[in-house]
Amino acid sequence: MIRIKSEEEIEILRENAILVSKTLAEVGRHVAPGVTTMQLDKIAETFIRDNGAEPGFLGYGGFPYTLCVSVNDVVVHGFPSDYKLKEGDIVSVDCGTVYKGYYGDSAYTFPVGNVDEETATLLRVTKESLYLGIEKAVAGNRIGDIGHAVQSYAESFGFSVVREMVGHGIGKDMHEHPEVPNYGKAGTGKKLVKGMTICIEPMINAGGKSIYLHENGWAVSTSDKKNSAHFELTVAVGDGKADILSTFDFIEGKRQY
Repeated sequence: MIRIKSEEEIEILRENAILVSKTLAEVGRHVAPGVTTMQLDKIAETFIRDNGAEPGFLGYGGFPYTLCVSVNDVVVHGFPSDYKLKEGDIVSVDCGTVYKGYYGDSAYTFPVGNVDEETATLLRVTKESLYLGIEKAVAGNRIGDIGHAVQSYAESFGFSVVREMVGHGIGKDMHEHPEVPNYGKAGTGKKLVKGMTICIEPMINAGGKSIYLHENGWAVSTSDKKNSAHFELTVAVGDGKADILSTFDFIEGKRQY
């Protein structure tokens, strides 16, 4: 069952999305060598609560933290810990909120200091593939159009697309229908309708697409231990153009908060 959102619901989702975007920017200000991933988690929880919302991930399905913090070869769902970030690391920060009965969800992969050329390319291509997917999130297209746009672009650089983890609908629940894979065949899958709200989130590996689940039952890593990047934005399907509800502008200094 796919829930089509009213304009009023989309505006509440936008409020959540903007708060998540600002939270990621606040976390990003502290990403540096020597900082622990647990410190980042505490910064996010404080920021979300200070802005009148609740952390969306904390307790969700039993997840014990505010953030998913995934370093280097960890694809998604990494646990914050006492690990100290090092120069050359990359760290995916995935964040959620609950506000006015609706969820927000967005992710950004930060470089820690200077990274090598291949890693810099991985980050750039993953983010670019996200925007190419978003371009396809318009009424009349299909879910497969989004996945095909992401996959074809990422694979053209020799990178691979994670298959087991996918994007999703969002609303009163964190994960609603439909699923939004980052791979697929154009012209296939569920038809996109105006008012659908979805999270598009490419997870792109520098090496092979194979992953494995950690013993904690949450985190997943690349099987070959090569880096993985993850970027996520929330969008509302529109006529002719997607309405991007969350933004990386705060992180990248294009907007102040």
